[in-house]
Amino acid sequence: MKYVIIGNSAAAVGCVEGIRSQDKEGSITIISKEPYHTYSRPLISYLLYGKTDRERMKYRPDGFYKETGCTVMLGKEAVRIDSAAKQVVLDSGETVTYDKLLVATGSKPFVPPMEGLDTVKQKFTFLSLDDALALEKAITANSRVLIVGAGLIGLKCAEGIADKVGSITVVDLADHVLPSILDETGAQMVQRHIEQKGIRFLLSDSVQRFENSTAYLQSGKTVPFDIVVLAVGVRPNAELVRQAGGAVNRGIQTDTLCRTSLPDVFAAGDCAESLDVTTGQQSVLALLPNAYMQGECAGINMAGGEKEYDSAIPMNAIGFFGLHMITAGSYEGEAYVVQTDSGYKKLVTADGVLKGYVLIGDVARAGIYTAMVRERTPLAQVDFELLKEKPQLMAFARAERAKKLGGVRV
Repeated sequence: MKYVIIGNSAAAVGCVEGIRSQDKEGSITIISKEPYHTYSRPLISYLLYGKTDRERMKYRPDGFYKETGCTVMLGKEAVRIDSAAKQVVLDSGETVTYDKLLVATGSKPFVPPMEGLDTVKQKFTFLSLDDALALEKAITANSRVLIVGAGLIGLKCAEGIADKVGSITVVDLADHVLPSILDETGAQMVQRHIEQKGIRFLLSDSVQRFENSTAYLQSGKTVPFDIVVLAVGVRPNAELVRQAGGAVNRGIQTDTLCRTSLPDVFAAGDCAESLDVTTGQQSVLALLPNAYMQGECAGINMAGGEKEYDSAIPMNAIGFFGLHMITAGSYEGEAYVVQTDSGYKKLVTADGVLKGYVLIGDVARAGIYTAMVRERTPLAQVDFELLKEKPQLMAFARAERAKKLGGVRV
């Protein structure tokens, strides 16, 4: 059996390990546009921040490819899938034949049209290791940095370079930071914490045009800059499947076995859609743990096993300058909120289950809430009043506690 994987990040690693759990002998070829050993993308800001290094960024040890029997084609870009011939065509003109193919091409930065952007000499995105290394090379201790976007990517970039530049200004059209994962109250707490590091926010505003190292905003304000980082958002890299005639919405459509509409072609990770169990909708859930699990599921099914990917939820576990937060699920329902000077908790329930939550500050044992969201645990089966105060196993019945602890009686 010839397995081919396009991509080399979390979903690809999950696929390799899923295949090898079923098939020890089939050939696995990994094709990656990037020239690097597999690494953890969320750590690129910590590389600039000085909290990690290139060695510790590796998602698997140096011997991973050899130990799993993979042939690796680094620095080669897949430009076309010929599903009839079962071949992947590379930018070099080479072709790679497959029996089963995984598309794990991730996402790409979204850069909206902005007047004068083409005249900005020092502009960067912040999604890959190359992006981070290029930005690091460009910045100086006096650099005035303008970050367009106050979402996860923009704020992680700000954290990564805060101690290495002269000033940072973050502009976003939204009225609060992290608009895709936090409500206004939680966002204000995070913003205040980040502002203590000297980072300036201009929210409910947008860049109208760039001119002579100055950004002119919709509000009439101006921001002088030396460097611009474009962190508005990302888009799934779904073109290979779309051009091959496969079904694509925002991302590549997949079923619960991670199959696409193309024969023997699977998809996983940030390029693919999956079922969000908290909403019942197909969505792109661009998160590293989800990418790995989806890739592992695809690998098992590619190799003749059987596994469904049917418990995906949106989730983020992040921190900025020592302030930690975890969010999961959706926020449509009845909210229970507790706010203190040092923390914020929001639990959202609907239809008799915990639909989602936000924790800022104290995130200890948040995995209990996450499991409840993912497994749709009926609130009638737990002491939810106890769980409101603190996530703890004592809120579950004895049999459920034993199950969660692997059979240990408690």
